[in-house]
Amino acid sequence: MNKQTISRRVFTKSLLTAGAAMGLGSVALKGCAKPAVSQETPVGIQLYTVRDLLQTDFTGTLRQVAAIGYKALEFAGFGYLTAAELKALLTELGVQTCGAHIGIEQLDANLNGTLEYNLELGNPNIICPYMPNTYQDQKADGFKAFAEKLNLYGESIKKAGMQFIYHNHAFEFEKVDDKYLYDILMENTQPELVKLEADLYWVKRAGIEPLDYIKTYSSRLTMIHMKDMANDAEQSFAPVGTGVMDFPPIILAARELGIKWFVVEQDRCTGSPIEAITTSYTNMKALLKA
Repeated sequence: MNKQTISRRVFTKSLLTAGAAMGLGSVALKGCAKPAVSQETPVGIQLYTVRDLLQTDFTGTLRQVAAIGYKALEFAGFGYLTAAELKALLTELGVQTCGAHIGIEQLDANLNGTLEYNLELGNPNIICPYMPNTYQDQKADGFKAFAEKLNLYGESIKKAGMQFIYHNHAFEFEKVDDKYLYDILMENTQPELVKLEADLYWVKRAGIEPLDYIKTYSSRLTMIHMKDMANDAEQSFAPVGTGVMDFPPIILAARELGIKWFVVEQDRCTGSPIEAITTSYTNMKALLKA
């Protein structure tokens, strides 16, 4: 498979499978330390952005990301490191984890092992990064069925001391009988068990104003993906601050809601991913000071 086009699902599954292979079987969770909550407001990054580099040199890429200045990492797989090894590396680099994208298939296959790993790592948020096609294809019925699964895992994750979060794309904003499928998902998930990570690029691409989304779903928002949209016919992904997304009012609205996690993501980079995330970091620092 061409590394440039590797999907989020394949990438997340490949790196998480590596973690599962390290002995994360069914384990008792009693006595696990709950992740500490930091009072900082660091610039975060979704590491899917540098997935090709991670596959070549996982620890070296984390060092590069930290050297740019990112202080919060949102994982999309953990390489071949144990939770203890990864936690030690994060401590050495002076960074924290703000979340991890973990596919629903991984939770199906190894829930207890996944919870154990993330608790030991100190991860506060487990994020479902996508809805499998088997549910998408069933439209409203599929969204209702997936909501039941999210509730089930949300309850287990909450009991373990973490938060379960759903990350959107654009397909959720298709209308069926004059109703967004996303609203069907919201109505059938319990707000205290399933929070939201707003990917506002995909919201805008679906034809919805990001500020309208923030207002509508404010009570469940926990994290914001900072992803820019190039001013081209393809609506390409772009480094933060170089596209058409109007970020200052988004940041203001999010801060008014008490949201602390602003996480850079760029699904595809036309040039060097390191150059792209460096530009995004520089512009994010300026935006957060404004």
